[in-house]
Amino acid sequence: MGIIGAFSLTGVIDLQLLKIDCLGKPLRLEGSMAGWQQLFWDNQLVSQQAASADAQGIGSHEFSLSRADGSGIKVRLETQLNWQPFELSYRLLIDEQVTIEGSRNSKDIERQTPDIAPVKQQKLSLVGLVSLGFKLLKSAKVIKVVLAGASIAAYSWLFSLQFALALIACLVFHEYGHIRAMKYFGMKTKGIYLIPFMGGLALSDEKINTRWQDVVISIMGPTFGLLMSLAALVAYWITGNPFFAGLAAFNALLNLFNLLPILPLDGGHILKSISFSMNSAIGLIACILGAAIGVFISYSLGLALLGFLLLIGSAEILFEWKQRHHSHLLPLDRYGQVFSIVWYLLTVAALVAVIWHLAGSGDDMLGLPLKILQS
Repeated sequence: MGIIGAFSLTGVIDLQLLKIDCLGKPLRLEGSMAGWQQLFWDNQLVSQQAASADAQGIGSHEFSLSRADGSGIKVRLETQLNWQPFELSYRLLIDEQVTIEGSRNSKDIERQTPDIAPVKQQKLSLVGLVSLGFKLLKSAKVIKVVLAGASIAAYSWLFSLQFALALIACLVFHEYGHIRAMKYFGMKTKGIYLIPFMGGLALSDEKINTRWQDVVISIMGPTFGLLMSLAALVAYWITGNPFFAGLAAFNALLNLFNLLPILPLDGGHILKSISFSMNSAIGLIACILGAAIGVFISYSLGLALLGFLLLIGSAEILFEWKQRHHSHLLPLDRYGQVFSIVWYLLTVAALVAVIWHLAGSGDDMLGLPLKILQS
């Protein structure tokens, strides 16, 4: 739920690898990197494979159907699966005759709208109650106005009306980055919700199918935030108005905070998707070294708080790494991993640069964001 700048996606179900027509009814294959697969015909489970070490390669599902005259029909789905980069080749045979064959890649997975699986009953929990309550609230558009008004009132009470309006603008622009990314992937959005003392939330009822979608949707919020800080910085250079300098500095701090590798912050989603896409021990070692370098640089620059939170967040992701194969999100390929890392690091570096530059102006207020990072 709502943390400053976080986004939320609901309705996550198992990864649908394939859906084709079989004898006039849908044949659907679902699975995960752990090797687990289930095959449904007309929404009925007809074949399944338990998780195994062999999570890809050649596979086969067979089942039989009955004709009206009592005779049987033998159906077999043959697949050739590769996870990184994702590619699925398939053949459907009915009574040993090939009826359908083709292939799918990651773009097909991104564009698909999977069937919604039956929802499993969950135990009562505080998180579940909060989620249910928010779903009920978000059905009324007037709630957006009420929450926005409450946020302005809360921040005005703590600071000033001018600061409150500036902070709301930062939050909305950040969340709009998430919304634009969702729309890029063809997802229907529910809009932006401002939550007093917690920040903003961009909502969509549609699921994500790939870790690339998770990375792009997550990082576009801080990217839009960076653009806003740069625009405010340029406005400060042109006008000399300290308001724009303050806006650039505090907005940069807000978005830098969101890039910390701690769930449910945006940085937690980004680094989790990157690290969980690394299958080999070499990938894990590279992830650990990258985190260690980040901590070292943070402490070398005197950014104690940033280094500490980076260490905690990296450890959290590391502890969950061994469960990555049980995720039903399509992993990043090698190019996607490298591109995501570079995008993330450049965004962090640019936000730190904005804060550092304004801290050197001699103004105590503009130096506050840097002092927070050094605390």
